[in-house]
Amino acid sequence: MNHQESLTAYIAAFVSELVLTGVTDVVVSPGSRSTPMAMVMAEHPELNVHIHVDERSAAFFALGIAKAINRPVAILCTSGTAAANYFPAIVEAKYSRVPLIVLTADRPHELREMGAPQAIDQIHLYGHHVKWFAEMAVPEKSEEMIRYVRTVCARAAAIAAAKPSGPVHLNFPFREPLIPKLDNALFQLTERPKGYVKVHNGDLTIDNEQFKRIAEQLSGKEKGVIVCGNIADKHFAEAVTRLSKELNYPILADPLSQLRSGKHSFENIVESYDTFLRNADAKAFLKPDIVLRFGAMPISKALTIFLKENHAADQLVVDGGGSWRDPAALTTEMIFCNEANFCAELVTYLDSKAPSGYLDNWKKVNALTKGNMTPIRDLTELSEGKLFYQLADMLPEGATLFVGNSMPIRDLDSFFLNNNKSIKVMANRGANGIDGTVSTALGAALYSKSLYLVLGDLTFFHDLNGLIAAKLYDIKIHIILVNNNGGGIFSFLPQSEHPKNFELLFGTPLDIEFEHAVRMFNGQFIKINDWQHLELEMKKSDGQSGIHVYELATKREKNRDEHRDFWRSVSQEISNFVKGGQ
Repeated sequence: MNHQESLTAYIAAFVSELVLTGVTDVVVSPGSRSTPMAMVMAEHPELNVHIHVDERSAAFFALGIAKAINRPVAILCTSGTAAANYFPAIVEAKYSRVPLIVLTADRPHELREMGAPQAIDQIHLYGHHVKWFAEMAVPEKSEEMIRYVRTVCARAAAIAAAKPSGPVHLNFPFREPLIPKLDNALFQLTERPKGYVKVHNGDLTIDNEQFKRIAEQLSGKEKGVIVCGNIADKHFAEAVTRLSKELNYPILADPLSQLRSGKHSFENIVESYDTFLRNADAKAFLKPDIVLRFGAMPISKALTIFLKENHAADQLVVDGGGSWRDPAALTTEMIFCNEANFCAELVTYLDSKAPSGYLDNWKKVNALTKGNMTPIRDLTELSEGKLFYQLADMLPEGATLFVGNSMPIRDLDSFFLNNNKSIKVMANRGANGIDGTVSTALGAALYSKSLYLVLGDLTFFHDLNGLIAAKLYDIKIHIILVNNNGGGIFSFLPQSEHPKNFELLFGTPLDIEFEHAVRMFNGQFIKINDWQHLELEMKKSDGQSGIHVYELATKREKNRDEHRDFWRSVSQEISNFVKGGQ
């Protein structure tokens, strides 16, 4: 049996099994050592192969696809530093629980540590940032090896998808020659053609006695709050809002919880807590006895501080991934159970309670805060806060909103209010970095109805080359570029009180005319003059394909002052209310 036959049979069996596990998309970066896998993948009729030249952007692009479809996506690259360029996206996938199947081609064992080109140590390259690693055997065509490669494939896909989802890494050593034999029988599986091994992943749960005890514990506490962080489960909104109604607890809904937009009940959802929990009187007035938390840690620093300050309260964390999401060591009970199932099951153990004054207090403070957002709403100049305040009105029904880190995600938290438009909100909040944001959004846009990306100028610059995917695949994306010529978030941090080297070290103004870069990728670039102009241009380009960038020029110092003036004004109103001044 010759080398080409062995290489082809082995890889074709792997690719066939990959498709049988449910993988539909793979992002491939060109390279020599990965040739056999890439060529075989391109031949499979049920596999969507996306070519992305830059491995760093390619991995983030795949990350975005996986976020959008909630299934594992494969990425393939050649050996050497190509594999190292995957690292940032793998780190994000690990901490944001996104399933990726990382396939790296490698030199065979006899060429390692021998001075061969493009040969680096790829064994456990990503360390603990992947859920599982396997060094694959050199290709063979024996029945045992075909069974082996199919089994490893099924195992990798299952581990990537199992909660908490995340990346897995398979390293393939390939010997030359690298060209496979492509024929009509390439994907014919003689043994178990419907899949070599099926893996069944189940949801974590707790027993009936535990549900009963937790129900009794919650029923005995009137001053309770439900905190919801980043959750992608489409069944969660209905389940948690019903639980809130039975408990008479307010829901503090992070924008990534998918609770601020949709067709579910908003009766008990509180969304402006990031503003009013900066006020000491409000925090004392709303002090809880028990906290029930779902999903990732919330974006809001004010809410995080509020939880820390109430460390004496019972704090229950429900996590369907079985991880330890408790950075401040506040949790009194860690409950490993699917979040939506937990809510639905717990309700059956609860007796209905009369509406509580505590819940009404949260609602009144929330309504007061929103009612005092007039200074933001009525701003005539381009403003970062106002942008997010009116986004819900500007975006179409069912849109996907992808938000960059640093200031945009924080302004989203502060000013994106409840609405019934079913807007899906996404962000890279695993490692909270700014790298790869454009590429991730474009990956998500591939399978999203209408995607809008809001990001700052530094984040845009960090991943400009990611725009190539939009050009290659004619991906429709709207990018709202908030250009304050530097790192706006630092103006809110203690560093800003030390002006001597602030601009050099933290402000980092780039003075870039982004229009030239956008047009290089066949994109449309528009400098926005005012709010009416933005709304008009967004509506005009709604039915058009390709890249549409709307640049809003703002000033960092003015933005900081607007935020602080608003917080100060609202804080005074809240204090008056709490102290009975109204």
